[in-house]
Amino acid sequence: MTLLALSYVALAFGGLIALCMMILRIGAMIGTCPDSGAAAKAAAVTIATGFAAIGAGGVILIGALLPLNEGQPIVAFLLASGFASLCLGLGFTHAIGTLRAVMMHRDQAAAA
Repeated sequence: MTLLALSYVALAFGGLIALCMMILRIGAMIGTCPDSGAAAKAAAVTIATGFAAIGAGGVILIGALLPLNEGQPIVAFLLASGFASLCLGLGFTHAIGTLRAVMMHRDQAAAA
């Protein structure tokens, strides 16, 4: 069970780090625009930080449930990994939507 728990932690936190890096890269790509570069980069860092904090908490909470199904450790590992992936993916989608909304709001405020 310990090996599966460590595998879950490595897999889930690896996914969390990869998604945070993707948020930062998307912000950097948006940041190449001369008009909104600094705002996009600052928004991406802020959003990625919040995503990392909430995602890490979720990964830890899901991992804390692994011992509840000690009779079937493989099933517990697969359920926890799948649920963590689902939650991180939904959080990533929300984070990118937030980044997009921040940039649209900034552009609308600059046009007014």
